[in-house]
Amino acid sequence: MTKKIQNDNTEQLVGSIIEGIQELKGKSVVKIDLKEIKNTICDYFIICEGDSNVHVSAIADSVERFAFLQLKEKPRHIEGLENAHWVLLDFFGIVVHIFQSEYRNFYKLEDLWSDGKLVKIDD
Repeated sequence: MTKKIQNDNTEQLVGSIIEGIQELKGKSVVKIDLKEIKNTICDYFIICEGDSNVHVSAIADSVERFAFLQLKEKPRHIEGLENAHWVLLDFFGIVVHIFQSEYRNFYKLEDLWSDGKLVKIDD
């Protein structure tokens, strides 16, 4: 993961990612702003969940498609598609985490990064 490569369309990319999640009914979407925290790996975490491995994979595809179609942005790295319990998309300064709910509850990223500014996005 690459730390904080800020450009003019960061906020637009955050919006595009959230749209991609919402398009396929991703649940419990949270944006965590980490810009004010020293030594973080990125500026934003976007976290959501899907109901199954198929749903998680589909949400990941939707995020990738929305980012590319709207802003010509592609993730630098994608992990977790093999089993789709937890898929991570690294868009440089924005890292997207798409979980199945049991894995989200286990890892509790929102708690680990509670120093950030957490914003819940309406489903």
